Amino acid sequence: MPNTRGNLQPAVIENLSTHEKVYCMFNPQEYTLAKQNQWETHETKGLNVPKVKFKQGGAETLRLQLFFDTFAEATDVRQHTQGLWQMMMVTDQEKNQRNNKSEPPHVAFTWGEFSFEAVITSLSQKFTLFLASGTPVRTVVDVSFQQVEDKQDYRAQNPTSGGGPPVRTHIVQAEERLDLIAYKVYRDASQWRLIARENGLRNPLR
Repeated sequence: MPNTRGNLQPAVIENLSTHEKVYCMFNPQEYTLAKQNQWETHETKGLNVPKVKFKQGGAETLRLQLFFDTFAEATDVRQHTQGLWQMMMVTDQEKNQRNNKSEPPHVAFTWGEFSFEAVITSLSQKFTLFLASGTPVRTVVDVSFQQVEDKQDYRAQNPTSGGGPPVRTHIVQAEERLDLIAYKVYRDASQWRLIARENGLRNPLR
């Protein structure tokens, strides 16, 4: 895993279909998490405030800005960001077997202990510095993610016991990681902690 230009552990955006990763050259200075719920209002004559009724919860969203700079190497900065654009493209690896339609892949943004499984809903890239040849060497990328899984849904999945996921066996292959196994089983890479805990793994990173 490469470090950032500041020699820090980089934030990573991973394509969960191909497992290709985009490492942040500079970690974001900040990011914004947001969530909106939908409420319905009902007429209440003679009162100052209408009655409200919960309709449905909204998905969490994550917004951040990334900075890439290859001026010192005099190379095309798009080599470091093209993977993000691939995460916006429809892929046959995510084809629905019922309607035979494809969709863009799920992705995971991971930075330290924070992991967010989502789809990319918006991506814009502004180029701000160029070589004499016109090759872009500096860019700012704005990315918006939308949550695709509710982590609280992983409960009471075993119909015989009423609690916890059903026990299953998985033979770990070379170079396989817990987060990849978690995505295959739960469609949520952050559930690697559950697998580590249930299997008594004291050091899952090894």
